Amino acid sequence: MFKNEVRVLAPATVANVVCGFDIMGFALEEPNDLMTMRLISEKSVKIIHQDDFNLPCEPEKNVAGATLLAILENIDDKIGFEIEITKKIKPGSGIGSSAASAAGAAVAANRLLNNRFSKLELVEFAMCGEQVASGAKHADNVAPAIFGGFTLIRSSNPLDVISIDFPPLFVTIVHPQIEVKTSDAREILKKQVSLKDAIEQWGNIAGLVAGLMKGDYQLISRSLEDKIIEPTRSILIPEFDRIKSESKQAGALGGGISGSGPSIFMLSQTEEIARNVQSAIRRNYQSIGIEFNTYQTKINPNGVEIM
Repeated sequence: MFKNEVRVLAPATVANVVCGFDIMGFALEEPNDLMTMRLISEKSVKIIHQDDFNLPCEPEKNVAGATLLAILENIDDKIGFEIEITKKIKPGSGIGSSAASAAGAAVAANRLLNNRFSKLELVEFAMCGEQVASGAKHADNVAPAIFGGFTLIRSSNPLDVISIDFPPLFVTIVHPQIEVKTSDAREILKKQVSLKDAIEQWGNIAGLVAGLMKGDYQLISRSLEDKIIEPTRSILIPEFDRIKSESKQAGALGGGISGSGPSIFMLSQTEEIARNVQSAIRRNYQSIGIEFNTYQTKINPNGVEIM
């Protein structure tokens, strides 16, 4: 028998994780989107927004809707979905707002369908939603949102998602109140990189994965360096270099741009250090009069939560 209704919390995520452009990400415990989904008797998708972000209700133009349309194409049942979305993750914030909608929709629909799809298949459906938001089927946000914790996208075609063990880590995020669209942030990237920069980047990615799995905080810290993406994208974010420098002085292991920005994330070994980093970031933005939000949270090991 089908369940008729399900509610989920879909987490914010950090993608790229400095050196892992389009291949690494992790889920956050806060903030989350709230989504309620019901089965309906016609093969269609209906979207109801319970927030003030004025996102489209047409399924093909909405990331959750596109995800659900992809699922409907893969089932023979004469059913559809009605979904209510209350977004707490601001669109354009750089912490996976679109991915939360796509991942939450995929997990909720799967529960209503008696869990007939694997997590890997759910990521593929959610990537159809991400394509609506950014023009590309990338998995570095939706994979951690669905799998939880840290994930590595070893391959996108065929899709291969690897969960990475990690030690206790605390996350500080600042979201300056400006918008950076993922599609725009992708447009400014270099189309070619030097072999020297590529080799350094590969070394940092490998070091970061090894540091996480070994629980080696110093190796994690040394590996949080980006030679390719950050130098270009950081110009879109006010005071980026100063925020990063003073966060590390406050004890952060390191960090960088969350997704395509404008949010900045910093990883710390303890909650006390993460709070000190949050204070340093607040002082910086208050001193120059930029409106901002900050979050001090942990890594969500489970991904989308069924309530």
